[in-house]
Amino acid sequence: MAEQPARPVPEFGREHDHAVAARASPTKRLLALSLPALLIGVGSALGLIVLDLAALALEDLLWEVLPATTGIDPDGAGWIIGILTGAGLATGLIVRFAPGHAGPDPATESFFPPPMPLSPLPGLAAAAILTLATGVSLGPEAPIITINVALAVWICRRLVPKIPTRLVVLMVVTGTFGALFGSPVGAALLVTSVAATIASKELLWDRLFAPLVSAAAGSIVMLLSHHGSLALPLPAVELDILPDLGIAIVVAAVAIVVGLGLLYAFPLAHRLFHRWRDPILPLTVAGLLLGILGAIGGPITLFKGLDQMAQLAEQADDFTPGQLALIVLVKLAALLIAGAAGFRGGRVFPAVFIGAAVGVLAYALFPGIPLTLAISAGVLGICLVVIRDGWLSLFIAAVVSGDAAMVPILCMVVLPGWLAVARLPEMRITPPEGHRENDAATPARPA
Repeated sequence: MAEQPARPVPEFGREHDHAVAARASPTKRLLALSLPALLIGVGSALGLIVLDLAALALEDLLWEVLPATTGIDPDGAGWIIGILTGAGLATGLIVRFAPGHAGPDPATESFFPPPMPLSPLPGLAAAAILTLATGVSLGPEAPIITINVALAVWICRRLVPKIPTRLVVLMVVTGTFGALFGSPVGAALLVTSVAATIASKELLWDRLFAPLVSAAAGSIVMLLSHHGSLALPLPAVELDILPDLGIAIVVAAVAIVVGLGLLYAFPLAHRLFHRWRDPILPLTVAGLLLGILGAIGGPITLFKGLDQMAQLAEQADDFTPGQLALIVLVKLAALLIAGAAGFRGGRVFPAVFIGAAVGVLAYALFPGIPLTLAISAGVLGICLVVIRDGWLSLFIAAVVSGDAAMVPILCMVVLPGWLAVARLPEMRITPPEGHRENDAATPARPA
């Protein structure tokens, strides 16, 4: 796993930038981009809502309706193992036989994927719905960004071809992140990090304008639809600044160490699961392993972790340190297997759960420390490793805490945390030169 830029933006469509700028004044150009950006943000949010609703419908069928009909306990080991093994088999069949093989391996993708043809999108959506509905420890961000990018680029090339493809991708990513977090701030911070790496004479806010319009539109749609939030039901905290700063640094450091285990095991697990050309067997085995882990860790270790994280925070006093350590280890292993085996999903949400669990574990070991402080510091630490973006990690930790008083502490903690992770490899697999993930699922032609 070679070290690479933290968040590369594909350099497609860049040849149009100066031509577009030359035809209109900056203000007129930005005003002209406002409507497409608004529509892209709304469309990105609607795409996420449709994916979530489909996954929720299947989840209700698998975990509520069928168990109630058959009289089987859905929290029992047999049901958990059976559902996740079936999810692995079904995902393997989709990746093997669906047109385009359900898109690229998410382990190789960044937050800014290049646009792909439309033919793989049905398979990718089906595989993502299976991931979200069956309890696999991955979130929706990777597949929905890929789907939204492909659709938006296809539409814009036909209706507004003068908009550079690179800008369309930026608007889709920020619109989708605005929808995922219910706030445009995280998307703004992410795109600011990207803009800082690109030399340009254009004003920074001119470059950010269209992506921020998209992010705001996406977040407003999600707020209107009353979708879930990352904010946890945590108690307000009165900080003792210097001691609590020290505590936050220690908890974040522990979370970083936990993340490092995941980071360095990731390429090894990926190589292991991709030794076979046909994805059906490795994904079925991965599903079986996920089922066993789920049976050991219990329902709280299943799914992307958003609802389970809220449960963990609300019941923090009910868990023993041993139980919390087991939850952390099981979720780590589940994220490692799911992410490396080729399930279609993203790693951000389960990583946030792991960070929160590390914080609750610290609180259980040392009950005198503020729970809100411990959870937000744990989330910050793990996100720095998994996401490798200081701004986005800081934003997620602040949102999880739900307390503006935490922001100054987190701003201090992120600095040594960034120094610890900045030169580490990114948690993303670099495919061999000339290799395409789809080739792995395509039988070799006879010579």
